[in-house]
Amino acid sequence: MQSRRRFLFSSAASLAALAAAARWRPLSTAQAAQPVAGKPAESFEVTHTDQQWRQLLSPAQYDVLRQEGTERPYTSPLNDEHRKGTFGCAGCRLDLFAARTKFDSHTGWPSFYAPLDHAVVTREDGSFGMTRTEVHCRRCGGHLGHVFDDGPQPTGLRYCMNGLAMNFTPAAA
Repeated sequence: MQSRRRFLFSSAASLAALAAAARWRPLSTAQAAQPVAGKPAESFEVTHTDQQWRQLLSPAQYDVLRQEGTERPYTSPLNDEHRKGTFGCAGCRLDLFAARTKFDSHTGWPSFYAPLDHAVVTREDGSFGMTRTEVHCRRCGGHLGHVFDDGPQPTGLRYCMNGLAMNFTPAAA
């Protein structure tokens, strides 16, 4: 009787741990594109197979853009980019942010107070036991980062982006 109880308890504990781990794991873009009951599947103008994305992106870019990874803070050269120009999606080259909206958030990631019109889409992210707003490129669905409500005026927003998810094009002289 004692071993049966121990077996049932350990099985239940294992299942609970697996369920918690699965709930906390962020959805990949491929998973997010699957239809959810009552909701249409996400579709994007620029699409590639997983293998094509792996060929187009560096392994680190693939991890961020396609697997919703996060780069280590203070590792992106774009964090220190202060020239006039435009920050665009590293996956499809869509212009995302004007350099004039960039500010130093002291978080270690390039931060902006507003995206360009029709450049990004957002969705709720419940990973890691918290609710955040995830930011994606509206053209290819690539994961860019998250947006928070602790930014400067005029918007009060902080678009905290992964530098690996973007490229920079300086303004013409």
